[in-house]
Parts: sequence; structure tokens; C-alpha cells
Amino acid sequence: MNVPQPAMQPKRLSLNAIVTFLKNYWFDYLVLLLVAVIIVTSDQLAKVWVRANVPLGGDWLPAQLALLMPFARIRFWYNSGAAFGIFANGNYLFMVLAIIVAGAILYYFPRVSRKDWWLRLALMLQFSGAVGNLTDRIQFGHVTDFISVGNFAIFNIADASISVGVAVLILGVWITEMAEKRRAAAQKVAAPSPDEGEGKGE
Repeated sequence: MNVPQPAMQPKRLSLNAIVTFLKNYWFDYLVLLLVAVIIVTSDQLAKVWVRANVPLGGDWLPAQLALLMPFARIRFWYNSGAAFGIFANGNYLFMVLAIIVAGAILYYFPRVSRKDWWLRLALMLQFSGAVGNLTDRIQFGHVTDFISVGNFAIFNIADASISVGVAVLILGVWITEMAEKRRAAAQKVAAPSPDEGEGKGE
């Protein structure tokens, strides 16, 4: 007769567990924080300057770069949607998404091997971009955009950080897959075939 086993108790989140976790991963969070501070501060300072010096819908470039004006310029604009003006009027939705993304990265980041530097870099860039735009959404209910290139949608430093992070992630996955395929092919060539093994036994 099987003796019933006591039900497994779920692990409780204790102060000691949190302290231990931070002791183990403080350096990872320090790196993440430093990168985020640099990007978010740059993004916010640029937005403050644009709001103070460029009229809404107006263009600006320093005199030395006036020749670029038809193609590239600083243009002050608001965006209540996602990056590059996608899904306008979705401010609250994207606030929630940004919080979820930032929280997920905070949880997942220290668990990524330091050997996978490309994945860590991608996560740092995406986290920084999410926090940068989230700061705007909380303060103003929309995001300040100011980088205008050609006919492309107006964006900001936080948008660029997110996009570069996605590009790094895709490129890193592709490079890793190619390296694994080459490694597998090399092992297949180096391994003796069954026929060769039988011939040597004879």
C-alpha cells in the first residue's frame, strides 16, 4: 500500500533569498544599470532640449549642417503609439507592455551566460529603450520624437536603442546557428564512418 506523500510546499520568497540573489548577480545588474543610465539620460536630455528649443512640428539643424536639412533634421513631434509612430493612441497599452518587458529583462538578464555577450547587449539596449520611452509616457502621456531622416518615421534615442537591440539579437542568433552548423559539419567529417570502422577491425 502506497503511503500518501505530503504535498510539496511552494518556495517562499524571503529576504534572505533576495539578498543571496543580489550577492550572486550584483555585477550583472551593475552593468545593466550603467548602460541604462547612459542611454536613458542621453535620451531624456535630448528630449528636454528639443521641447525647450524647437516648436512642435518645427525643424532645426545647426548652421554647419544646413546642407543636410532636406534629408536629415531635428523635428519635434509627439507619438502616443509604439516606436516610429506605429499604433497611434495606444499610450496606456504600451506603458503596460514596457513595464512587462522591463520586468522580464530584469528577471532574465542575470541568468544569461556572460559568454552570450550579444544576447546580454541586446537585452541591455532593449531595457534602456523601454525605460526611456516609459519615462515619457508616465510624465506626458506620449513620447517625444525628434530624429527625422528622409521620409522615415520620426524617432528618438530610445527607439533607436530598442531597434539596435533587436538587430543585435537577430544577428547574434544567426551567427550562433551558423557556428553550430559548422561545428556539427566538422564533427561529422572527422568521425569515421561505420564501413571504415569495420575495415579497420578486419
